[in-house]
Formats: sequence, C-alpha cells, structure tokens
Amino acid sequence: MALNTMLSVCRRKFDIASTSRIKKFVLEYSTRSLVEVGKLEIPKIQGKYDAGQLFLHRVFGYRGVILFPWSARVYDRDILANKKTTKTPDTDVNTSNQVGREVKGKNHTYYQVLIDSRDCPHIRAQTEAVTFLGQQENSKSLYAIPGLDYAAHEDILPYRTTEHQPLCHELFDKFLMPDPDKDPPFEARETLRAWQERNHPWLELSDVHKETTENIRVTVTPFYMGCRESQNSTVFWWRYCIRLENLGELSVQLRERHWRIFSLSGTLETVRGRGVIGQEPVLSPEQPAFQYSSHISLQAPSGHMWGTFRMEREDGHTFDCRIPPFSLESKNEDNSLPTGVV
Repeated sequence: MALNTMLSVCRRKFDIASTSRIKKFVLEYSTRSLVEVGKLEIPKIQGKYDAGQLFLHRVFGYRGVILFPWSARVYDRDILANKKTTKTPDTDVNTSNQVGREVKGKNHTYYQVLIDSRDCPHIRAQTEAVTFLGQQENSKSLYAIPGLDYAAHEDILPYRTTEHQPLCHELFDKFLMPDPDKDPPFEARETLRAWQERNHPWLELSDVHKETTENIRVTVTPFYMGCRESQNSTVFWWRYCIRLENLGELSVQLRERHWRIFSLSGTLETVRGRGVIGQEPVLSPEQPAFQYSSHISLQAPSGHMWGTFRMEREDGHTFDCRIPPFSLESKNEDNSLPTGVV
C-alpha cells in the first residue's frame, strides 16, 4: 500500500521536511523548480526488498535501485559500551575502550545498489568506491564501477516512479528489464545473475563495524579484493569503506587521521595525515554524513586495522573519534579474475 506522498526533485538542495501526514523529499541541483519523480511507499519492517526496487537513500538522498541482498554480520561497539557503562555489583568500570574486547555480531541485511548518475555530483559519498584489481595476475592497477554502492536495509526509502526514465545508469538496462505485472515492476536479467555469481568473492559484504565517539558514528566495511604476485612475494589487497555521521547538533570537521595497521607477518605500521582522500569534510546538521573508500595491501593473508580521526567542533573543541577495530581476512581463491563490467 503506497503512502499518499509525492517524491519530488528540486535542482539545488536535499532536504527532508515532514508534517503529520506528508513528507516531501527535495533534492537541490542547479535550479529551484520541483519535478515529481514518484510516490513514496511504506518501508519494509519485515522481509527483504526485491531486485528492481527503486528507492531514495535515507542518509545521502540519492535515487537508486536494488540489485540483490547481502547478509552481513554487524559488530556494534556502542552496544558493548552501553552495557559496560551500566554499573553492576561486580563492576563499575567503563571498559568499552579496550580494543581487544569481544563484540558479538548480529546478522543484518544490506543491498548492492546502483546510484542514479543524475544524483552522483551532488552527494557526499564516493560514487566510484567499489573497486577491483586489474585483470592481469601481475597487475597493480585498480578499476572501479561508477555508481555502485551498498545500502543498509534501514537506509532504503522505497518509491514507485512516475518518470519515463526510472533511473540513469549504464548498467540499469543490462541488469534489469521492465515487468509491469510485478511489484516492483522490474525483473533481474540473466546477465545480473551471472555477473553476481562471477564477482561474488570480490563484491561480498560480510562484516560491518560501528562505534560512536561524542556523537560521531564511524562505520567501517572491509572487502577482500584478491592477491597478486610482486617481486617473488604475494601481496594481498583489501578495500575498506568508511562512513562518518554526526548525530549531534554542533558542526564538526575531520582534521587528521591516525591508523595502526597490523599484519600477520608481524609488522605494525602507523599512518598519520591530514584529512581523508585529500579532504577535511565538515559534518553539519544540514549535511551530517560523509563516506569514502580507500585501500590497503599486506604481504600476509590477514591482519587488522584500527585508529582515530581528530575532529574539531565549531566551538574549537577537538577530540579523537575512534575507528572501530576490524579484521583483514583473505579468502580461498580459484583462477578466476573479477569481471567488473558486463
């Protein structure tokens, strides 16, 4: 059953305004004229969304379409911190900062999605974040599929389009075909199923790590990319996606990063630098989130990373925001190489 709600696109700013009965979703671009793009539907509390479901991203505001689901283990250190700050007869010490303390994971649904290319220039997330190793075994190059992302179930705001062109992405028609008798009115093509099967090891989302420091939530998702031979040694590659969200009312800016990288070979590396990917993003109440991806290589099949971001509030207060520890695990590989394009 669809909500009596209009989904609109404006040409300059994304904003969510709500009343008791109506929610208007407005995306700001180059002009201020509103264009209706569809009608919102009731988000699913139970069950999963099907391939072909159009949606608006709750945090970044882009229009997208679901390709297929992933089941991931979410390790939320905030839950552990809440338990440890509750005094009991046996303990009254907050031990949530201990890096090695075990955090139990819970299964959660994420989705592989395509981002509408019309929205890519206006969102605070890298739209070329899903990368692959080069096709040759000895290649050190990386290549990306533009407009490919992962979205958590709670970030999906489903809608039914009223546009002639439901989504702009070069893979949309290759992966999905219209089926007006279905809900959603699109069906996965065999090319999508084959592409998912071929690239499953490089696309699979398995672990998600979360931790909040002074109202700044950091979410880390690592992905194994494969290994390559380099100067008589084997180099293992991972990419990791990081999302920062400001849950407070004061603006805060990311100033520095500090990483600790441990390899199974026994090495411990420290990395410090200004900002991330050449930026020092501001997380404000109007634009509270920022997402980016980076890469790491080790001469060992496993390791782990942790660290902090130095943050500065608008009142000048600085603090270290914890990056939750996460493992870098390799997988058994066959001779197949990732095929990122169809």
